[in-house]
Amino acid sequence: MRPIQTYAEFNGRFPARTRLRNRLRDAVVCALSAGRDIGRTSNWIRFPYYHHVFDDECRGFERQLDFLGGFGDFISLDDAISLLEGGRKFDGRYFCMTFDDGFKNNLTNALPILLEKKAPAAFFLTTGYIGSDSQRDRDKLLAFFDDRRTLMEFLNWDDCRALADAGMVIGSHTVSHARLAALDTSTVTGELEASKATIERELNRPCDHFCSPFGIPHQDYNVARDPGLVQAAGYKSMLTTERGPTRWGASAFGIRRDHTLANWSHYQLRYFLSLG
Repeated sequence: MRPIQTYAEFNGRFPARTRLRNRLRDAVVCALSAGRDIGRTSNWIRFPYYHHVFDDECRGFERQLDFLGGFGDFISLDDAISLLEGGRKFDGRYFCMTFDDGFKNNLTNALPILLEKKAPAAFFLTTGYIGSDSQRDRDKLLAFFDDRRTLMEFLNWDDCRALADAGMVIGSHTVSHARLAALDTSTVTGELEASKATIERELNRPCDHFCSPFGIPHQDYNVARDPGLVQAAGYKSMLTTERGPTRWGASAFGIRRDHTLANWSHYQLRYFLSLG
């Protein structure tokens, strides 16, 4: 078995029933997108997040960046946090691109397009998987997904250094891709501190940002506990998977993001990025 290279392969691992449900869902989204306008409001930052840009998603990802660039400016995560915490309300529409997990195609496929479009991005690494070998560590890699049939290739540390050298932000996604809500306090702290320390040692630069795996408030992380633990571990932000815009004055330790697939059409972007 070789690592998955295309979205067609990735999607093909789902049962036919799931693929049909997704097509029906897309048809509903297409209908609901009529009349929606990403640019109808302003004074927000949207945080689209991706996991992969497969070989057959590159052209779609290019089109998405061109489309988003017509509605707002691309900014880095560091600049986004500065805007949120600045002394004055900001005026404008901004997109901060983010990627979770640390798959190899973030470097090989996404980075060249991001650089061409002048769109900075943040990449959140699951440090326990960085540098894994698809043959030597096959069982471990297959266990990353619940179906245990999906083999993905991860970045190595030289790849991560290349991302950082290209001006991208590198953040933590824990060591083990842990669902924080299922862990006790000391284990959460260990995941936060160990992943941060590894990134800082390997890249020789600060790791200031954390993204919660799975990321749904109250379900995947403890809202009353975990943002405080993230801050205590020395991070400057915590990103979630709750959809919606983020505006001035919002907490940097509960940033909303919008899950996005790189092959989505404009109507899907128009619908999901107009919510909230």
